[in-house]
Amino acid sequence: MRAAVTWFDGGDWRDGVIAVSATEVRLLAHAPTSGLPRLDGVITGGFTDHHVHIQLIDPALLAESMLGRVNDLGGNPAVLSDVHNSSRIARTPADSDESAPYLTELEELRTIHGVEFAFAGAFLTPPGGYPSDRSWAPEGSVREIANADDAERAIVEMKDAGAVRIKIASNSNAGPVFTDELLRTIISIAASHRLPIVAHAEGRGEAQRVVRLGAGRLAHAPFSELLSDSETAAQAASASWISTLAVHHGAGYDTAVENVRRFHAAGGTVLYGTDMGNGPTPVGLNSREIRALREAGIVGVDLLQCLDPTDPRDPQSRLLFFPGQSPETADPLRARLLAADDLRV
Repeated sequence: MRAAVTWFDGGDWRDGVIAVSATEVRLLAHAPTSGLPRLDGVITGGFTDHHVHIQLIDPALLAESMLGRVNDLGGNPAVLSDVHNSSRIARTPADSDESAPYLTELEELRTIHGVEFAFAGAFLTPPGGYPSDRSWAPEGSVREIANADDAERAIVEMKDAGAVRIKIASNSNAGPVFTDELLRTIISIAASHRLPIVAHAEGRGEAQRVVRLGAGRLAHAPFSELLSDSETAAQAASASWISTLAVHHGAGYDTAVENVRRFHAAGGTVLYGTDMGNGPTPVGLNSREIRALREAGIVGVDLLQCLDPTDPRDPQSRLLFFPGQSPETADPLRARLLAADDLRV
């Protein structure tokens, strides 16, 4: 069974063919569409959440979600490596009301139902820095870095565990932060291992400082203060932001949304992310985050690019179907998993 379909390649809409066999549904990007019935709707790959904490959620709930890829930004590297390399896990209760139960072992996520999994490993922070004193932080999820030797050891440890990026914490509201000199050194060491930096920047001036010193991605859109036009332009030229707007309330929410509005207007790259596991966040697509992004002016194709869907041409990619939608009206909140019965047109 085959049908013509319009699909999203991550940047634009294209025509192709959806084919159903006894074992799979696949997108044939270059197959001829002439004479075929057309699917009433459009398709994309599964969306990406660029900021999750696998140890703080029940990952089984991802199986039927609209997410095709998740990036963990802070956990025990040994546990996360096991996740990445096909081990099983059991949930253990958290010792605080601040978070959901966390995981010490886990079912592998790279291939189950097409959900890809990548991770940063432990938080790198100064001695006594955030989140070393937080009860929600899983055991083994923080490395306290006092000097360049500590940084080298920790970064090599993360790399050997399978990390694809390094997470640093720079939260001046909750403890000490790295000096400029040590932060530059950490970023340089990570670069020598070809591991990009993603930074938790919190407190006045921290978002500006970490990017000025070389961090290429912020784990949260800045929410401590409203950035000036010149600061926003500098950020847009050299860093991407992970949105995480829906974790905020009140003034913090308003500040983050306005910063994202200005950053996006300045040409900055905004990536969908929710800080999944931080409080009662849904395990799957977060409708509040989508609404917040729209409030910040990210709509249409820009919103789909922000959601960073997996390549639907990849046989391992889950396919999302937007029934009755066109490229002009495609609404991520109306997407669902494509099923073989959808091709009975």
